[in-house]
Amino acid sequence: MRGLAIVAAVLALIAGAAYYLYDRFLAHGDPGYVIVGYGPWTLESSLIVVAGALVLAFVLLYTVIRLVVHTLRLPHLLKQHGGKKRSRQSQQALISGLIDSAEGNWEKAEKALIRHAADSGVPLINYLTAARAAHSRGALEQRDEYLKLAHETVPEAELAIGLTRAELQLSNKQFDAALESLSQLNRIAPTHAAVLRLLHQAYAQMEDWESLRNIIPSLHTNKVMLEAEIKLLETETYGALLKQRAESHDAVGLRELWENIPAHIRKAPGIEALYFAAMIDAGSGAEIESAVRSSLDREWNDTVLVLYGCIAGTDAEQQLARAEKWLGRHVGDAVLLRVLGKLAVRAGQIDPALRYLEQSLNSEPSVEAYQLMGDLLLQQNDTTGACTCFRRGLLLASNEVVAQIEHNPSGQTDDAPGLEPEAQD
Repeated sequence: MRGLAIVAAVLALIAGAAYYLYDRFLAHGDPGYVIVGYGPWTLESSLIVVAGALVLAFVLLYTVIRLVVHTLRLPHLLKQHGGKKRSRQSQQALISGLIDSAEGNWEKAEKALIRHAADSGVPLINYLTAARAAHSRGALEQRDEYLKLAHETVPEAELAIGLTRAELQLSNKQFDAALESLSQLNRIAPTHAAVLRLLHQAYAQMEDWESLRNIIPSLHTNKVMLEAEIKLLETETYGALLKQRAESHDAVGLRELWENIPAHIRKAPGIEALYFAAMIDAGSGAEIESAVRSSLDREWNDTVLVLYGCIAGTDAEQQLARAEKWLGRHVGDAVLLRVLGKLAVRAGQIDPALRYLEQSLNSEPSVEAYQLMGDLLLQQNDTTGACTCFRRGLLLASNEVVAQIEHNPSGQTDDAPGLEPEAQD
């Protein structure tokens, strides 16, 4: 329309100019003429007619040229028009596919996304969303095929495609495949937050605590997690590693691990007790006796105190004497009295052992104290007293089991001390 308006304006301008000139010529009584000769031929006409003919010829030539140009461009214009139409259809299919995917219509979304992926301006979104849809409906081979097509179509988006693949593999518990994908991504982008986050999830789900420990510095340096989350993860990781080493009863490995645990994690609740328990179980309790005493001097803790009573030191009498010093600061502590009774038994001091155990039971009855007291009374041939202690201990343990069941009706309770769980028919 704009072109036609310009042509009309030019023609009107020419016509106006011609009329003006014609009018001027008539005013002078001389319209002018033109003679064109070629060989024996001669053409004579008025100036106005020749000017009009030239203008008409120009217009006709311009029109013909425009028609020829448009004709030559017609295939391109048709192709461009078809491309725009397919692009609109692809955009509509992408929107429809995303909506269907959000609504859980996986198969419908998959078909819509893939059918128009080749014409999409963002084929990566089509293929990745289709891969998620296929994964959600359990078509894992089709999922991998879409991810392959995404890589072939947009090879520069290797990181985004790899992250999607690893995330989907993790959600399907394909840990080996996910780790392979993430290892490749980690080589490409070792500081990428999303890669490190997925590695953390993979190692945590696999309970690969050693590998998880190795990436904690990267998680911290690249601010993948909050400071509090990092500390919590460190505590969980080192706690799990201590438990693993404890199962192997390897005191050397436990000691090496403990030396590599950061100081702030050693002070976390329960970590120190885990290490002490593992070393005692590995037969190296005497090695950590001074460390246990220092821990109790620094912070009184019943769990650590019980562990101190489990240490079979080289000098039982000296160990008892050291523990008796705590009585001044913790008078009437039932746990301390029970531990002192246990250490006194080990040192062969029967009377102090009976006294400590009796005081512990008077303060707070416990299954272990009843058992220790019963054993001592048996050694002294007091069968009646021993049976009474054993009976009370058994009753106390039973009451603890009943209390746990009432507190947790699902049945997942910890075994009471000194009792084995009953076999289920």
